[in-house]
Amino acid sequence: MGTYQRIPGGSVSQSAEPGPAVRGEDEVVDLCRDLIRIDTSNYGDHSGPGERTAAEYVAEKLAEVGLEPQIFESHPGRASTVARIEGEDPSRPALLIHGHTDVVPANASDWTYDPFSGEIADGCLWGRGAVDMKDMDAMTLAVVRDRLRSGRKPPRDIVLAFMADEEAGGTYGARYLVDNHPDLFEGVSEAIGEVGGFSFTVSEDVRLYLVETAQKGINWMRLTVEGTAGHGSMTNRDNAITELSEAVARLGRHEFPVRLTKSVRGFLDELGDALGVELDPEDMDTTLAKLGGIARIIGATLRNTAAPTMLGAGYKVNVIPGQATAHIDGRFLPGYEEEFLADLDRVLGPRVKRESLHADKALETSFDGALVEAMQTALRAEDPIARAVPYCLSGGTDAKSFDDLGIRCFGFAPLKLPPELDFAGMFHGVDERVPVDGLKFGVRVLDRFIDAC
Repeated sequence: MGTYQRIPGGSVSQSAEPGPAVRGEDEVVDLCRDLIRIDTSNYGDHSGPGERTAAEYVAEKLAEVGLEPQIFESHPGRASTVARIEGEDPSRPALLIHGHTDVVPANASDWTYDPFSGEIADGCLWGRGAVDMKDMDAMTLAVVRDRLRSGRKPPRDIVLAFMADEEAGGTYGARYLVDNHPDLFEGVSEAIGEVGGFSFTVSEDVRLYLVETAQKGINWMRLTVEGTAGHGSMTNRDNAITELSEAVARLGRHEFPVRLTKSVRGFLDELGDALGVELDPEDMDTTLAKLGGIARIIGATLRNTAAPTMLGAGYKVNVIPGQATAHIDGRFLPGYEEEFLADLDRVLGPRVKRESLHADKALETSFDGALVEAMQTALRAEDPIARAVPYCLSGGTDAKSFDDLGIRCFGFAPLKLPPELDFAGMFHGVDERVPVDGLKFGVRVLDRFIDAC
């Protein structure tokens, strides 16, 4: 291993030394284990360990094969790593491959194996971040290292970005870089990132691979009701807790109307064709029943949603407080933000003050073009019954920030999954894990994809 030189501004360089030839799929599991073992829990308030160690690990692995990665620290410990690979034709628009190194917290006592141990069992690699998204980080590192060791340039420039803070909205990661260092992404026209390219086995003849072409917008908000404070033993018809509780209950039980966006309609059309049936858009419950574990992912993209997640009020059992608050995780479909907000206010009523704490747009792109063809070609080369299909993500990713630079974003982190694995349940769930064979499959697909892109 060569020696590092720290460059002012956060850059890292290393003198590359030749090492033993290692194929990408042979080292992807070790790379992913190493990343999982680096605790990058993001509590949303800088109280976690931060991503600096992971950023340095990524920079080291990139520098070993001759790249000149840069580390950008937006806040102490909150660091992202970026590098650029020169392509055969630098005049072509560049491709961005992005991931994040932070993870949501995990309580070890709830898990079968310690969430930061990187245990391998039952054919899977277990740990926090195994699918969200240190698997894609590792696959990207493995492919890049293999290609650079063997002297295989990509057809066009590729920008690699391993970001901090995605799990809390990207303020200290993607948003920071887009706002303060947009030159890093100069010439980039398209991007691939997380939560796409995973498989759903329909039959022995068809396996769908869901490519994210859209994602819902985000509105995390605080609700506040002001009431009359007083003694808990006395009658009080202006109790803030009562008023807020009733409003939150109405919202929590409210079912927003079904709205089929372009990406959702595209997925349902492809699914109907694969099943050999015509799906009824008026009977989505029957459709979702056919989807097994991914029903939760698809079901949440049929309509806007608003989930109550936190409540707060009072400071003593015999005191009626003058204020009560609640937090809501709101998600709206592309093109339906105004309808979403209007529905919220109607359901909540006039007594509830609504304050947006973090908001970001919904995204949608079409499922066509050379990049989509490259995805399909790469998937079919490794899985002959593969069919790439569009879908809408119910959550959000760093793509929202990169879209501000005019970059067309897709979710494509290819994984061939066993039909029995509850993939949707892996995201932010207990016992998160990824199949070892799936990681190796993803490396092979990404390698072919880069050749074809």
